[in-house]
Amino acid sequence: MTTSEKDLAYAERRGAVTVVTLNRPDRLNAWTNELEDRYFALLDEAEADPEVRAVVVTGAGRGFCAGADMAELERIGSADAASEERPKRERPRWFPLSLRKPLIGAINGAAAGLGLVEALYCDIRFSTPDAKFTTSFARRGLIAEYGIAWLLPRIVGPARAADLLFSGRVVRGTEAYEMGLVNRVVERDALLDEAVGYATELATWSSPTSMSVMKRQLSEAFDVDFDGAARRAEALMEESFGRPDAAEGVRSYLEGREPAFRPLGPA
Repeated sequence: MTTSEKDLAYAERRGAVTVVTLNRPDRLNAWTNELEDRYFALLDEAEADPEVRAVVVTGAGRGFCAGADMAELERIGSADAASEERPKRERPRWFPLSLRKPLIGAINGAAAGLGLVEALYCDIRFSTPDAKFTTSFARRGLIAEYGIAWLLPRIVGPARAADLLFSGRVVRGTEAYEMGLVNRVVERDALLDEAVGYATELATWSSPTSMSVMKRQLSEAFDVDFDGAARRAEALMEESFGRPDAAEGVRSYLEGREPAFRPLGPA
């Protein structure tokens, strides 16, 4: 990997939290295959590091991610490219959903098209009041890409999802909060610190194994009825009772101290 490719996104540690920054500020962090590879590699590193218990992703400069780089979209839409075989990805574009650790988005500016999809791959989203959210696909002659038609209705409801997808209109951070698209609205100068503070709280007080299992439960529960989800939870609960974290969680509470939960083991 060249130095320039490494610069497309970078990671820094803040205690038990890794902060990943998409770093093409002159292009509002527009997405390219090279940026994708770098971002995913940094997520891999965070996943493999037992000292990292949560990840925050944000954008450099004024934007979070303005979507696919327009130069790349123009090339893909050209007549010459129509007959080309698309390059095969090592990992699917929805790879961030496979992260077992909490992924928190600090949406500092425009999150458009693919940039919005990447924001939706986060478990929790913090936003500035004036951040811009737009699906934009219909306005580019495209369709609901990369699983957003599955994710968006489950976050904001079917009617709001249809509105956002069909119209491609811009939603500001405050409206995004009101419809449940983001979890919290924070002023720009405090956004990253708030997101890292929340991630640090998770890293300090919540069992990494518990959070990992819960992430899987949240995903799987969409595809089963209540009875199936409840029965699955019973089996997972029995497993949790046999882990050291369960005893440590009770003991630390009774002793009034921070728990010393074990890091995630191998996947």
